[in-house]
Amino acid sequence: MNSRRIGLLGGSFNPAHRGHRRVSLGAIRALGLDEVWWLVSPGNPLKPAAGMAPLAARLASAQAMARKTRIRATAIEARLGTRYTVDTIRALQRRYPHVRFVWLMGADNLDQFHRWRDWRGLARAVPIAVVARPSYMGVALAGPAMAWLRRFRRRPEQARRWTMWRLPALVLLRFRLDPSSATSLRAADPDWARRFLPPTD
Repeated sequence: MNSRRIGLLGGSFNPAHRGHRRVSLGAIRALGLDEVWWLVSPGNPLKPAAGMAPLAARLASAQAMARKTRIRATAIEARLGTRYTVDTIRALQRRYPHVRFVWLMGADNLDQFHRWRDWRGLARAVPIAVVARPSYMGVALAGPAMAWLRRFRRRPEQARRWTMWRLPALVLLRFRLDPSSATSLRAADPDWARRFLPPTD
């Protein structure tokens, strides 16, 4: 029996948008994934709490954006009680021992990856697929994390073989991205979260 192949995409999803969706669908094709799980964070330690919509609204926006795809939006980190990605991944690996996970992130996250809790431990726990974002690539590839990860980089044509890679392992994926951003969506509709929360008396 083959193990399920699941991509993990973490984030605030404040709100979820077409960019998240396109990245995930591109990763499903490039990596041969069964699903992508969106891990809607209870709170990102590297982001300010100000301007962060309630978890219920962010999860609902993610579920709406993921509809009719092989993307599953989940707030499992809140249930697991994990705050840092490395702890979340280890908890998921214990809970789903027959699932093979790959971590998905944009080049903007690679740029600050060295600030994540035990980022080398995370890289030793799961393969990492970085989605290229042109405006961030130069800085990300020259950053502190990539100085260590560079020796573990795999060629994109090997992407579908990620379950056989010896860890740490990183692959850079390139495909057309959607220009949507949570920042611009919040600017256009500061009260967006209200649409995803139950009415109050």
